[in-house]
Amino acid sequence: MSRSKSQRVSRLEDHVGYWLRFVSNHVSASFALRLEKLDISVSEWVAMRKLYDEPAPTSSSALAEAMGMTKGPVSRLVERLVQKDLVERRASQEDGRAQEIRLSSIGQKLVPRLAAIADQNDEAFFGDLPENTRAALIALMRQIAQSQLTKTPID
Repeated sequence: MSRSKSQRVSRLEDHVGYWLRFVSNHVSASFALRLEKLDISVSEWVAMRKLYDEPAPTSSSALAEAMGMTKGPVSRLVERLVQKDLVERRASQEDGRAQEIRLSSIGQKLVPRLAAIADQNDEAFFGDLPENTRAALIALMRQIAQSQLTKTPID
């Protein structure tokens, strides 16, 4: 099948999505390798960081919503974190059937260390950008996420 000379096929590099994925894959792979040394996955880090901001125990459903995931994968994620003694889970006092989760004291102490690793990873990839360019890039990604996306993909 031949292509007509008038039919233009866009180059892969002409697509914003290509560059987003290209950069994201490299940034994420580097971060995953850094976390792997501490036996933490990126999704575990995200869950722990979300729980770190919660002043009170929360539900798996609330964590799933905050992470843009469904309850099943989050339940398995929480189970892994419980097994690693990074998260505590207990029956809700209001509803004995419901579970409440929160970071353990070990998890609370680990989050700042993991955040520093995230900061170092960002610095390695984006440190050469001027601060105003970094801020503009973050603002643009947030704008796209808020206007176009409903769920945050994790792993």
